[in-house]
Amino acid sequence: MIEIRPAAVSDAGALAELRWEFRTSPGRDPAVEDHDAFVERCASWMRRELDGPTWRAWIAVDDGRIVGQVWAAIVPKIPNPVAERERHAYVSNFYVRPAARGGLGTRLLQHVLDWARANRIDYLVLWPSARSVSLYERSGFTRNGRVMELKV
Repeated sequence: MIEIRPAAVSDAGALAELRWEFRTSPGRDPAVEDHDAFVERCASWMRRELDGPTWRAWIAVDDGRIVGQVWAAIVPKIPNPVAERERHAYVSNFYVRPAARGGLGTRLLQHVLDWARANRIDYLVLWPSARSVSLYERSGFTRNGRVMELKV
């Protein structure tokens, strides 16, 4: 059974490798940065952000190996005097290795939705790939141009 858990600072190296795989996979833009330099820079950023107040990440782990991840950043809104929540969240870096697909993305997304509800997030927003639109639509997201959103 694949376990889903919050990412830890100690996961940053593996998550940076997964980010490289995601962003350089066939059909995507070619890399303009050396693999090792990117992974080092990205892992450093991820360690810092996973230890900070803005970003959250969840990972899917299969037999000790990370096979998927999704990130969400809290975006505070300006305070307002009406009955409206004062935080949005931006969902990003959602990737599941091809061999692990077949429901795992839905499980990862559910963790984000549960977190958003528990943390009084108003809207989730994201920029989907063409292939991921149906996953988000099944979870209630709607399209607004290139952006998809969900009132939580």
